[in-house]
Amino acid sequence: MNNAIEVQKLRKEFKAYSSRSGLNGAFRDLFTRNYKIATAVNDISFTVKKGEMVGYIGENGAGKSTTIKMLTGILTPTSGQITVNGMNPHKEREKFVQTIGVVFGQRSQLWWDIAVQESFRLLKKVYKVSDQQYDDHMNHVIRTLDIEPLLDKPVRKLSLGQRMRCELAAALIHNPPLLFLDEPTIGLDVLVKLKIREFLKEINEKYNTTILLTTHDLTDIEALCERVIMLDEGNVIYDGPLKNLKETLGEGKELQFQLLEKVDLAAVKHVTSGMPVKWEFDKKELIFTANIEDSDELISQVIAAVAAAFKIKDMKINETSTEEIIRNIYEKGAVEVG
Repeated sequence: MNNAIEVQKLRKEFKAYSSRSGLNGAFRDLFTRNYKIATAVNDISFTVKKGEMVGYIGENGAGKSTTIKMLTGILTPTSGQITVNGMNPHKEREKFVQTIGVVFGQRSQLWWDIAVQESFRLLKKVYKVSDQQYDDHMNHVIRTLDIEPLLDKPVRKLSLGQRMRCELAAALIHNPPLLFLDEPTIGLDVLVKLKIREFLKEINEKYNTTILLTTHDLTDIEALCERVIMLDEGNVIYDGPLKNLKETLGEGKELQFQLLEKVDLAAVKHVTSGMPVKWEFDKKELIFTANIEDSDELISQVIAAVAAAFKIKDMKINETSTEEIIRNIYEKGAVEVG
């Protein structure tokens, strides 16, 4: 079997209860509750091949975490079929958990009050990993993630970046063929993120580890994944290569201006009125960004208009970012990529 994950018509519905108002309402709620059915994941289907690194992306509430919880056996689907590593995650729970590693950015699998290496020892027993296997594999993991100095510290004394590196190591104690990462770099500084990305690339190359990654940080996706599955309101709206998305939808350019004087967005918009330009303003960095089509003539017209009206301190021309492309997709709905 070449697929690590197979999902067919997967659906998850939740009952959303509403409370009636007033004392009378509260009393009636004791006997009957009003509820409506909310669909978090809406009949989605996809497969992930062994050794693939796939980005699973979507805005908050799109259904990403619900999907991951079903794929890891934490939640039972309302309907549909899931096969992960050749098993049903829910029915073959004990055998199944031996074959996956999971890192949830918001939840810890390490024991709070004991030293990191004690947690590792406990997990080693849970996963029935022999001393030989542990030494062969974990020495490399500990060295690459640079967590040796942290092994004697209790988890509560670690910074977020240190804890996430230890969480990642903990998920790999049994060297699973499949790794689920749910927001693994949330709140981390750039250097830690780079270290984690390099490490993930390395285990993917060395052990052919399959990785399904959900994240809000699109630079993670760009650095690691060739393929993205994009979710919106429980539906898959795109599944395919990241580069196709960029080629088809990333045909624009971003012009970034920093001005010497204090100017508001309306004034900048005014000087390019009549031109097909979408302006944004970053208040923190004081940068005006014009999103436009990739046309030399239009680029020079916009630059000329801004330069004639204001004193420019700095200017940059960028390809449209993945973030911008994805924001446009969410605004338009499903994606047609030829």
